[in-house]
Amino acid sequence: MNLQIQFKKGALELCVLNLTIEKDYYGYELVNRISNFLDIAEGTVYPILRRLSKEGYFKTYLQESNEGPPRKYYRITALGAERAALLKDEWDLFSNSIDNLLKGEDNE
Repeated sequence: MNLQIQFKKGALELCVLNLTIEKDYYGYELVNRISNFLDIAEGTVYPILRRLSKEGYFKTYLQESNEGPPRKYYRITALGAERAALLKDEWDLFSNSIDNLLKGEDNE
């Protein structure tokens, strides 16, 4: 079970960055979108969003909401898009290698 948690943590940054390439998201909306594919706790995404914003991968802005207080939206920056592409390439290489190993194929 612990290994599955570590896999999720490693993949969440990629998921967050990749989804925000499509459109700007506010935190809860992003959590719900990811939850359609992965079983995650709401609190796991917010620290990632704060860290990625601090590192320059997101710009944030507030937008009024009809359902309560203004929402903080996350817009990916050019640096964030570069990071997303790099992580996607690394993920593809990693997952293809694991798939080949599990199928018993040589990687030589």
